[in-house]
Amino acid sequence: MPSLRLPQEAPSLADAVAQAVRDGIAAGELVPERTYSVYQLAELLGVSRSPVREGMLRLAEAGLVVIQRNRGFRVTPPRAHDIQEIIEIRLALEPPAARKAALCGTDAQHAAIRAALEAMAAAADHDDEAAFWPADRELHDLLLRAAANTRAAAIVAQLRSTTALLGPPTTASGRTLTQIHAEHEPVVTAVLARDGAAAETAMRTHLEATGHLLTAHLPTRTAAP
Repeated sequence: MPSLRLPQEAPSLADAVAQAVRDGIAAGELVPERTYSVYQLAELLGVSRSPVREGMLRLAEAGLVVIQRNRGFRVTPPRAHDIQEIIEIRLALEPPAARKAALCGTDAQHAAIRAALEAMAAAADHDDEAAFWPADRELHDLLLRAAANTRAAAIVAQLRSTTALLGPPTTASGRTLTQIHAEHEPVVTAVLARDGAAAETAMRTHLEATGHLLTAHLPTRTAAP
């Protein structure tokens, strides 16, 4: 029987189930060759079947499991290609948005962007990942919204949620919170200076570096294209 742990810090029971299964896949506890039932997983985690079904649907959307009707689910290990696709979409959306945020964002929007970067810096100083990642997400969201593109903001938010399910954050590869903050600093500096070209270039550099680290850190057995 696989050994799975239900994390206590997840925002909902379905999120906790999805995280437990993701961790089980990464640890090799759940393997592609087997089919697992909702009943089995509910018993392993000590929860009802409803959050298990919801959690599995989220993982299926991320591409980590395949739902087999009336049977359960089968693990589909993450591939480097999955991350590359997500980064390609973000590269199509976020660098041009950073340019537009620099040129068209209001003073109030720029102040909010500056505050988000400062929150990232404070969290990095205390090595506080729980505070850092929400500030990181907020900064990216604010940049997209300053570019007057709420649909792109929603798409990127979903893509980031999928990325979190596909593998560990880039800090697992040795990248520090301070280094991640430093990658965002040129973006914000350019936006506040209303330098659209520099903002676009800095965002592209940041996303490309992130994509490289995310794919490089996938387990060797699951990183095939």
